[in-house]
Amino acid sequence: MVWLAAFISVLIVSLISLIGVFFLALKPDKLHRIQLILVGLATGGLLGGAFFHLIPEAYHSFKDPIYASLYVLLGFLAFFALERFLHWQHDHTSGISDQKNHIKAFGPLNLFSDAFHNLLDGVLIGAAYVYSTDLGIATTLTVMMHELPQEIGDFGVLIHAGYTPRRALFFNFLSACTSFLGLLLVLLFNISSDKVSMVILPFAAGGFIYLAAADLIPELHTEKTIKNSIYQFIALLAGMGLLLAMLFITE
Repeated sequence: MVWLAAFISVLIVSLISLIGVFFLALKPDKLHRIQLILVGLATGGLLGGAFFHLIPEAYHSFKDPIYASLYVLLGFLAFFALERFLHWQHDHTSGISDQKNHIKAFGPLNLFSDAFHNLLDGVLIGAAYVYSTDLGIATTLTVMMHELPQEIGDFGVLIHAGYTPRRALFFNFLSACTSFLGLLLVLLFNISSDKVSMVILPFAAGGFIYLAAADLIPELHTEKTIKNSIYQFIALLAGMGLLLAMLFITE
């Protein structure tokens, strides 16, 4: 019964990644106009998630906070190395597919970072259900509220990276499915959320910071008009504000 309830909860959370389907009805020109605003929302969500949630939790997991800082830096450097590899691969496969060649490196990088985050969500939900059904439901609702604005932003990031809307939905859903792997780690191998989060939390935080600072913020700087730049800044603040609000809603 616990397994079934946990599986259904993770499935519901994973389906939130398909929220981008509501943007499919928009005409391409309208979708293009709002995609940088969605990138701003995603940027704020990444920074808010790193600084308001992941890093504070990581510091609680280690007796000496310096180790948490080292894992944050490791995550930052790992994402830098991964992006360099993606650029290298892009440069050496220029004749394979025109569509693939127009995918910016921060698209796959965003999927990779989101997969880490979703893995941790699955671990947290599974561990909560092992403790009690009530706690499992409460954790699921918390994760859902957290995922909703992030997935909207992620869809915009993938569109801006060069994915078609349908491919963006598909890959975003695949990334969300790593939450099932996190659930299985808990249910099959009896791995506690503390053991997994001790490493994943700061590592993911470093990746979030790298993706926001090195890739998404430079994309926001490509906007030249004052009006749209203000909208982007408001979206960035909204993304951070939503993640900050989660701290008070989930207390």
